[in-house]
Amino acid sequence: MTSTKEDEAAKYLEKHKILELMDNLTSMLFFHRPERPQEFLIEQLEDLKMSKMSSLDSPCLFSDANLDAVFGILDPIGRGHITYAQFKEALTTLGIKNISHSPDGFATDQISKNTFKKEARAGLCESSATFFKDEETTKPNN
Repeated sequence: MTSTKEDEAAKYLEKHKILELMDNLTSMLFFHRPERPQEFLIEQLEDLKMSKMSSLDSPCLFSDANLDAVFGILDPIGRGHITYAQFKEALTTLGIKNISHSPDGFATDQISKNTFKKEARAGLCESSATFFKDEETTKPNN
């Protein structure tokens, strides 16, 4: 049985997506391995703040080049499309939880590179956001 303090702490962490923030920052550090990690983290937090205050996407670990590479692995002979099963598995592997059940190309089981990248970007931005988009940006810190 958990104590009231532990419950309050867990609710606080969940409400403010602190664990997601720490996971994202740690992943970015390991991926980029910057010479000056503190400055890098400050930049990432400033980017996150800007994305929260505007309609910009949240900082994300995967670039367009990374998504091109993933698609290339799934389509090694260059057909220009992948199956929905490949699409779904790739997005799941990238850590995306809300996967479209009928993306463009679903009816013919041919998901294009553009559709894959669009859906991957949207899912990655959603999963890397360490705040809720509907939060008030002018709200004082709690």
